[in-house]
Amino acid sequence: MPTKLITRPGYEKLREELKYLWKTERPEITKKVAWAASLGDRSENADYHYNKRRLREIDRRVRYISKLFEEVTIVDPSPEQQGKVFFGAHVEIESEDGDIRQFQIVGPDEIYAEKDMVSIDAPIARALLKREVGDEVEVDAPGGKTFWCVNSVTYPS
Repeated sequence: MPTKLITRPGYEKLREELKYLWKTERPEITKKVAWAASLGDRSENADYHYNKRRLREIDRRVRYISKLFEEVTIVDPSPEQQGKVFFGAHVEIESEDGDIRQFQIVGPDEIYAEKDMVSIDAPIARALLKREVGDEVEVDAPGGKTFWCVNSVTYPS
């Protein structure tokens, strides 16, 4: 099975989420389910049904993160990467029209719907790999070909 890549901050964020879900939220929801069940008729008990559903969501997320931890490889930047775009890089690119974008290239499991992160699997990230400042990149995106210039490449310290 291929290994999934993750940055150290992404791994720590998932680890904290797992700890919160397992140690804090799950016990609270379990108490609410037990309380709602003790009221008797569960068929029309909204508290019971809502919290039972939330408990299933928590358990599903806990299983997902736990399984993910068995498959991931934490990637820390190395000195050899300086100046070139690799996994974990913070990149600034500029389009022909002067549109400037800044983002970090991360694993697909650590994006969290944040605008300043791009999955390593995205066409733009694939096109940027191994590029340096000043390089021009052609990106085959769903909307058509676009051209970008690499303005800066940095790695978190």
